[in-house]
Amino acid sequence: MSRPSLSHGSPMQPTERPGHIEAAKVPEATAGFWAIKIVATTLGEVGGNAVALTLGLGYLAGTAIFGTVLAVLLAAQIRASRFHPILYWAVVTATTLAGTTLADFCDRSLGIGYLGGSLILLASVVATLILWKRTLGTVAVETVRSPQAEGFYWATVMFSQTLGTALGDWMADSSGLGYNGSALLILVALAVVTALHLRTRVSRPMLFWTAFVLTRPLGATLANSLDKPVASGGLGIDDITISGVLALVMAGLVLLIPQRAGRRAACADAP
Repeated sequence: MSRPSLSHGSPMQPTERPGHIEAAKVPEATAGFWAIKIVATTLGEVGGNAVALTLGLGYLAGTAIFGTVLAVLLAAQIRASRFHPILYWAVVTATTLAGTTLADFCDRSLGIGYLGGSLILLASVVATLILWKRTLGTVAVETVRSPQAEGFYWATVMFSQTLGTALGDWMADSSGLGYNGSALLILVALAVVTALHLRTRVSRPMLFWTAFVLTRPLGATLANSLDKPVASGGLGIDDITISGVLALVMAGLVLLIPQRAGRRAACADAP
């Protein structure tokens, strides 16, 4: 008697069950996610400044140090088989640190300027999302499971973090808004994104990435309001002290806030 064959696949590639739920390797975008993200971006700004300026290593050396740490953590993240909160947020923090020193190196050391750097990085974010969409059919974070999807995800994250540094510096230093004005404007923009999420059918992936980009300059302006001299509108607190406090706060949030991987039905159509 012959054995029945599996339709649409082999024993090594079983057919997905209708309605089967697959977990992503990145977390759901809950309120807790955004709280940790803002702390991480603030830590990245002051931590990057602490290494480059307070310790006197410079932006290029800081970028090399944080870039190496990021490469090691990212390799571990991609090799992991499922979502690990501590590892995930370690990678995010590394992108904020590397993004801070890289943006400052390009904007200040190379003389591109805040606005020029922001426009180049914004174009990079948009180009990465377009390529991701055309290659995999969706930029929804709930579908980030394969190494290819993770590659697009983390490239977008890195460009977003670097963009946020340049944009935050431009808003606070060059636009005339100052630290408080910049933070207020970004909070208003985030409120608009939240309202669109709650009351409209605007693309969820588009809203997610818009909020992801906006929270980076929010963290940058908050960091600048803490560590810049009083004469420049800041509180003049030491970078290293702020970095230590924020690292403890972030560790506490990661350990205490419930998190789970983003989930999506395998048969669902991705926008």
